[in-house]
This record gives sequence, structure tokens and C-alpha cells, in this order.
Amino acid sequence: APQEDMIRAAIRAKLPGICFTDHLDIDYPDNPEAFLLDLPNYTSSVFAMQEQYRDQISVRYGIELGLQPHLAALHADILSQYDFDFVIGSSHVVHGIDPYYPKYYKGRSEKTAYREYFESILENLNTYSDFDVYGHLDYVVRYGPDRNRFYTYEAYADIIDEILRKLISMGKGIEVNTAGFKYGLGHPNPTEAVLLRYHELGGEILTLGADAHAPEHVAYAFDRLPQILRHAGFRYFTVFTGRKPDFLPLPE
Repeated sequence: APQEDMIRAAIRAKLPGICFTDHLDIDYPDNPEAFLLDLPNYTSSVFAMQEQYRDQISVRYGIELGLQPHLAALHADILSQYDFDFVIGSSHVVHGIDPYYPKYYKGRSEKTAYREYFESILENLNTYSDFDVYGHLDYVVRYGPDRNRFYTYEAYADIIDEILRKLISMGKGIEVNTAGFKYGLGHPNPTEAVLLRYHELGGEILTLGADAHAPEHVAYAFDRLPQILRHAGFRYFTVFTGRKPDFLPLPE
């Protein structure tokens, strides 16, 4: 969607700000061009929007990196050239396959496929650290054969806890992503139980995202977040400027 349409949707939703985090998924399987990003044009466009709407809404400049271990040096080089406000690290590709596609699950149990997804997050964390939050930690459950019907935090607690501890020790946060509601899961990504565990382990950095790819999804289901996050123990959420976190109180 055009950036201006997204900004106007954010203004209509009475948001104080919006951050663009367009995808950059280098070496995407089968279609390497699918999620490449024209960074110079993207950058100039965001900066133009910042100026045009500066009296109406804060527009932040971010990116979502599709992490794979072999891309670590390339991602580091890219970030050395651009001064983003905010960087999301995400797992969209697991050992050469995107769990979005049915072939990722072919010939094995859903539980095995989900566990491999979480293991791939740890692989990324062991090879790359220049991001601010990890996005939609349980993205995989949007697309599994049974989606989140049999998925629980408890079934994967050992590896999810390892991921959360690692992120906390690195000084990184997580994103609570409301697209789970858009996809009919009835929960955010990650689920409420994961958010609670993140808080129990000492996690503090938590950003809010709607995974909006169209104006009608800007701030999707954000009205549900204060209650969900307060129940998990949070009183603040995080907004990044120049890669530095600001902690803002959750709205009542």
C-alpha cells in the first residue's frame, strides 16, 4: 500500500505515531526478488512523509529484516549505511523454506515443524544481534496444518524460554503482533502465555505492531492490547527513535 494511505489510516485511528518497517528478505527461497527493498527510494519516501505530516503525526523510519544465519554479514553492512529508528529481526525462512507454504510441513508432524521453527530463531540469535526486537515469535502457527489448534506455550516451553532468556541477555525486546487476531487465531503473536513468561523472566522491551500491509489493518485490534499486556504484568510499551528505546505508559 502507498505510505501516504497508511499514514492517513494512522491519523484516522488517532495514533500519535506510525513506524514503517518494510520487509527485506534477502535470499528468499524460489523467488529471491520477492522481498527485496529499494532502500534509497524507501528511505527518501519515508523522509518526505516525515516532513509532509510532521504537524499531524510522528512518522518513524524502520525496517524488518528476514534473518537467516548466512546473511548476518550482509545485514550488518546494510545497517551500517542507514540510520533507522527501529529494526525488527524476524524469522520468515527456516532452512530454505518459508513456513507460509504447505511444503514446510510435508512428511512430518506439525509439532516437529513448529519446533524446527523455534530452533531456527536460536540459530539466528547465535549469529546476529543488530536488531531491536524479534518479531512475531510464533509466526509459524499462522500457517500450520492445524494452525494454533494444538499449539501451546507449554508444549514448547523449553525452547521458547531459551529464546526469551537469550533475547533478554542480549538487551533485545520482542514485538507483540496483533495480526494473530486478523488471521483468526484469537490470540496475538506471540500468545498471552509467552508474553507472561517474557515478563516473568525479566523482559521489559515490548513494541506494538499490527503487521499492517493495508490501511484497514493499521492498529488492528490495538484496543485489546492494554488489557492483555497488563494481565501479563506490563505497564509500559516501547517506541524506538534512532535505535534508542523510550518507555511509554500503556493507555487505560
